[in-house]
Amino acid sequence: MMFFRLCALLSVCFLALSAEPVSAEPLPPAAESMSSVAALFDRVKSDPVRLELFLRAFPKGADLHNHLSGAVYAESFLRWAAEDGLCVSLKNHAILSAHCPKPAEGQALAETLPSREDDWNEMVNALSMRNFIPTEHDRSGHDHFFSTFLRFTAVEQRHQGDMLAEAAERAARDNVQYLELQIAPISFDALAEMMKSAALPPLKSEADLDHAYEALKPVLGRMAALSRASMDEMEVRAREVMRCGTAQASAGCRVTIRYQYSALRVFPAAFVWMQLVAAYESVKRDPRLVGVNIVAPEDDPVALRDYDLHMQMFRYLNRVYPGTQLSLHAGEVTPSLVPLADLDHHIRAAIDVAGARRIGHGVDVLWEHDPVSLLKDMARRSILVEINLTSNDEILGVKGSRHPFSLYRQAGVPVALSTDDEGVSRSDLTQEYVRAVTSYHLDYPSLVQLSRTGLEYGFMQGESLWVGHHLGQVVPACAGGTPGHEDGMSRPCHDFLQKNLKARLQWQLEGAFHTFGQDVLNNPLLIPPQ
Repeated sequence: MMFFRLCALLSVCFLALSAEPVSAEPLPPAAESMSSVAALFDRVKSDPVRLELFLRAFPKGADLHNHLSGAVYAESFLRWAAEDGLCVSLKNHAILSAHCPKPAEGQALAETLPSREDDWNEMVNALSMRNFIPTEHDRSGHDHFFSTFLRFTAVEQRHQGDMLAEAAERAARDNVQYLELQIAPISFDALAEMMKSAALPPLKSEADLDHAYEALKPVLGRMAALSRASMDEMEVRAREVMRCGTAQASAGCRVTIRYQYSALRVFPAAFVWMQLVAAYESVKRDPRLVGVNIVAPEDDPVALRDYDLHMQMFRYLNRVYPGTQLSLHAGEVTPSLVPLADLDHHIRAAIDVAGARRIGHGVDVLWEHDPVSLLKDMARRSILVEINLTSNDEILGVKGSRHPFSLYRQAGVPVALSTDDEGVSRSDLTQEYVRAVTSYHLDYPSLVQLSRTGLEYGFMQGESLWVGHHLGQVVPACAGGTPGHEDGMSRPCHDFLQKNLKARLQWQLEGAFHTFGQDVLNNPLLIPPQ
């Protein structure tokens, strides 16, 4: 068995060495300053300060893999806990759900934490990856990362709109046009109540799903209504926080946001099914929801045991709800976390069984059965991989040359950088680009390609500006014009952009590249000293 595994790994290495390098498509004629910007970038990318200055202003297109619950900084959760009159456990380092005007031993009012420096710092560290150092009782980045979510869940549900505003404002500061957030708009309590009335049968295989779906038909309308009401409330609050529609509107108001409905994979099979049916039904009825996902630790014992059943659930629901778009977490495991048998098919099953069009993480691709064939197939079918460099380092300990980022690109598999849980990780999309540049020595055309690819594979409504995923090759309706510029735009192109949000965002991105190029070439701070 080890011989065959070694052969597979060597085959992949041969593929990477023998394939033609993946190069970015040339920029359209409007970006006449591209060579000058590329030359400037080559000068600044070895200077950490100027590199970050350059990349923070760089137009980043989209962040396609961003969990709203993990996008928020620990300080925000603690501030909201104080506003709500909640306490924290100083022993368990968690926000408590009940009001406690008189804290018990080992507890403290959240509003007192800013004046208690040691307790404040311990809470921030416990609710994020800030200053994480393994200890006897907190040994792995993996366990610490995932434990943070349980520590702030008490305040999370009451502040969805505040969280959305924070995510949108950070995206705007980061020059991100389009944000695809993963959310679970229906509370688990509400789903559990509906599940009681449905009397679901035991779920052991795909053969059980017909009966299971019939059992949920009476509550489908309620699912969609709860989802819509929750999202309405969240967005109203976010717009209020950002003052959208006023002269003082935050830049976050201009970020285009859509959502994926994400189910947690760590529950018993019947409750995972309940979540997935709610997700598909909600996506069908609400255009703000553009896809379905499945999340939580892939190495969880229940998630491992039921992985194949979960993929079968997706396959079944795809037949009931044709056209639903899927981006699935798959391959976020390593040999140090799970047995080899749980490394050899997760990405393949997410694509071939569940029908995923995008894969989140995909770190274990080398350990999949026949990785060479898998990579070729992903390239041929244009299956995007959402690359999360910071979280892969913090959770899995995989970074630099050990990460398959370069392998995917060499194999022609489309990739886009994303943040995963930027609040927990204390990162943002600029930092992901910084990591990519410093780890993989990217040039400027590669940055442009990554940015364009994010928008190209977003699940937002409408057709692409580009023909057949060929970034830079304009669709016939807009041929002859200069992407990003209104001058000389034909009527057919104008109408095409008005009807297709994706193409419109892509057109705007091209304009942003042009403006960015002019700005950086005239910024004296980006000229390295002689």
